[in-house]
Amino acid sequence: MLQKTFHIITFGCQMNVHDSQWLGGALRARGFAEAPLEDAQVVVVNTCSVREKPEQKVMSALGRIRQVTGGDPRVLVGVAGCVAQQLGTTFFEKEPQVRLVAGSDGIGAAPAAIERLLDAPALRLSLLDFTESYVEREPGAPGPTQPVAYVNIMQGCDNFCTYCIVPYTRGRQKSRSSAAILDECRAALENGAREITLLGQNVNAFGRDSRGDGVSFARLLALVAALPGLERLRYVTPHPKDMGPEDVEAFAALPQLCPRLHLPLQAGSDVVLKRMHRRYDRAAYLDLAARLRAARPDLALSTDLIVGFPGETEADFAATLEMVRACGFMSSFSFCYSDRPGARAALLPDKIPVAVARDRLLRLQALQDELGARWLQSRVGATTTLLLEGPSPREGDAAAPSWQGRDPYGAPVHVPLPVGADYCGKMARVVIVAAKKHSLVARLQGDVW
Repeated sequence: MLQKTFHIITFGCQMNVHDSQWLGGALRARGFAEAPLEDAQVVVVNTCSVREKPEQKVMSALGRIRQVTGGDPRVLVGVAGCVAQQLGTTFFEKEPQVRLVAGSDGIGAAPAAIERLLDAPALRLSLLDFTESYVEREPGAPGPTQPVAYVNIMQGCDNFCTYCIVPYTRGRQKSRSSAAILDECRAALENGAREITLLGQNVNAFGRDSRGDGVSFARLLALVAALPGLERLRYVTPHPKDMGPEDVEAFAALPQLCPRLHLPLQAGSDVVLKRMHRRYDRAAYLDLAARLRAARPDLALSTDLIVGFPGETEADFAATLEMVRACGFMSSFSFCYSDRPGARAALLPDKIPVAVARDRLLRLQALQDELGARWLQSRVGATTTLLLEGPSPREGDAAAPSWQGRDPYGAPVHVPLPVGADYCGKMARVVIVAAKKHSLVARLQGDVW
C-alpha cells in the first residue's frame, strides 16, 4: 500500500464515468496519485443500480478488493453512487473495510471526507442527503488531454417512470447554472477537447425546474456551440415528451450539433407505454422522429428498449418490433425487464416468465442487428470526418497502422494512417470503404489536422 494513492472502480452510465473522472481529478488536486488496486490506500467503487443484480455486482467487487488487499484495515474503501444511495450504511455492516458511503449528491463532498477518514482511522462517514439545489464541485487537477469532454448539466429526474429508480437514487431534478456549465466547457476546450457531450438524466428539461436560471436547453446548446474551438456537440439523454420545437430546430440551426440522437422509446405498445408512465404514445414518438429528420435529413436515431414489462402481451411486443422497423434505429440498448426495489413497476402483477422475456429479447436484437448492418452498409462510399481517439485494436499495415475514430454519427471507424505520429485528438477526412459487423473501415481522403 502506497500513501496518498487511490483506485476507482466504476459501474454504469456515462454520468457515473464522469463522476469518477471528477473524483480522480479532485483527489489528484489534493496530492493523491492514481495507483493499481493492490497498491492503493483509497479504493472507491462508484455504483449503478440500473442494470440487473446491482447489489450482487457491488458485493462481488468489494469481495475482490478484500481479496487483493488482504482485508488490510489501513485501506480505506468507499462506496459511491446509486447503490450507495439505496443501501446506505448497511455497507458498514457488510464489509469492514468500507468506511465511506456517498450517495449521488454526496459524492461532491467525498474528497474532503476521504482526507478526514485517513486522519481518523476509527471513523466512518455517510453522505446520503439530497441537496436542494445543484452544488458546484471543487475543481480537480486537469487530466490528460481527451478528444471528447463530458459535462454534466443537471442532476436527478422528476419523471417517475414506473420501472426506474433514478428519482429515488439521484433525487429530483436540479439544473446546474448555465454560467458554470459554460466555464467547464471552455476549460475542456482549452485542455484540448474538440467534442463536448452534455449529460443529464433528462437533458431537454434543463432549466425548467425551480433551480434553473432562465436559460433553456435549446439556448444552452446554442451557447455551447458558439464556444471557440468546439468541433462537435452531442447530448444524452433526452425524453421524447420534453423535446420542444426549439430542440428539434437546433439540429438544423447548429452545424456543431452532431446528426445522431439517442432517443429512448422503451416500448412500442401504447398500453405498455402508459403502464410505464412515459407520457407519450406511438403517434407522438413517430411524429417527433419525422420532425427531427425533417430538420436534419441525415439524422441517425438510436434508442433504449425494455422487453417483458409486466403485462406485456405478444401483441404488445409485436408493436415494439413494428416501431423499431418504422424508426429504422441504427442501434439500440435492449434489456429484459427486472424489478427494482422502490420502483412502482415492482408492485405490478402479471410478471412475464424469464424464458418468454429472453425469447423476445433475442428476436428484438436480431431485428436490430439487421437494421444496424443495413445502416452501416449505407455508409460505404461516403466521405466523412473522423475525430481520432487512439490506435485501433484492428491489425494494420506496418507502414500505416490502423487508428480508430468516430464519425459525426458516433460510429467507430478504423483507418490506416502513416506511421510515426500521434493522431489522438486529430481530425481526419476519410472515405468509408467497408462495413463490418459493428464498425466501419475507411481510407484517408485528405488532411489530418
